[in-house]
Amino acid sequence: MSQLQDVDTAVSVSYKVKIDGRELGDFTSCEGLGVEVVLESREEGGNNGFVWQFPSRLKFSNVKLSRPLGKQTEQITNWIGELVSGYKRYTATIEAQTANGTVVAKWSLNEVIPVRWTGPQMTPDQPKVLTETLEIAHHGFLPSG
Repeated sequence: MSQLQDVDTAVSVSYKVKIDGRELGDFTSCEGLGVEVVLESREEGGNNGFVWQFPSRLKFSNVKLSRPLGKQTEQITNWIGELVSGYKRYTATIEAQTANGTVVAKWSLNEVIPVRWTGPQMTPDQPKVLTETLEIAHHGFLPSG
């Protein structure tokens, strides 16, 4: 039973995001971390039993990070504002942390480019939490270190 108590799981989690060491803050939602192996199909003449499947490349999905609007939004808008002078590819880290700050998992992303930032929908007739979403593209995962 003591082994189960030592396992730290990501039940209540937040995601701390850094771009080249610059903190963008904590996010409450992280979607899209993943990779797909793109396959090419080849049919062999006279072989009707199966089709050959060959891996050709890796395809990385965009990552969407969301959180309630707060003071940390300035860090995103400042970063995106710097892109006016030209794009630069960045390295990003995303750390999944428990409520007490323990890092459960960490991903390093290569050549990150911001794709989209969506601010809050401010309407006076709906009292709900204002949120923002940052979407980034990347060119693969870097080894943890």
